[in-house]
Amino acid sequence: MKLINIGFGNMVSASRLVAIVSPDSAPIKRIVQEARDRGVVIDATYGRRTRAVLITDSDHVILSAIQPETIAGRMDAREEDDEGDEDE
Repeated sequence: MKLINIGFGNMVSASRLVAIVSPDSAPIKRIVQEARDRGVVIDATYGRRTRAVLITDSDHVILSAIQPETIAGRMDAREEDDEGDEDE
């Protein structure tokens, strides 16, 4: 299982992620509010501004204070590391 650091020592399983998006658009704000109403929001911002919204295959919505590009970069770096391990 590949874990991706989403900030402040919090990790998410890379295989469960469906999308990593910016929270600025109205449809994403609606998704977050509906998830709050259903009780499936995981707030990993530690009181900071939400910069990325992660959507999982189980319909959980995770809020992160890290930029979406940074999280995606960490995900890509992790995949490259795993490919290197297979060659050994």
